[in-house]
Amino acid sequence: MDAKGIIDRIGYFRTKAKLSQKALSMEIDMNVGYINRLESKRDFLPSVDVLFKIITACGITVEEFFYENVERYAEDKQILAKLKDLSAEKREALLRLL
Repeated sequence: MDAKGIIDRIGYFRTKAKLSQKALSMEIDMNVGYINRLESKRDFLPSVDVLFKIITACGITVEEFFYENVERYAEDKQILAKLKDLSAEKREALLRLL
């Protein structure tokens, strides 16, 4: 994921969490205009520490933030959970079917 993708994801998850730019900035203990500058000017990236604070403030996991298709994350996670419960024989049968 490139810098633009990271900034886009921050905006996506901030909006999904119903946080304004100002509210998220305050939540992560940054200047009130921090997220606005990040999302609008795109001239820098947050540090890893700040990115983790953003992820936490948005109520998601690091896995979800970096998941390839954010729209399908919840559904894919449910599918994987069901697959984990299958026996090795059933998983192999399912793979052959697919």
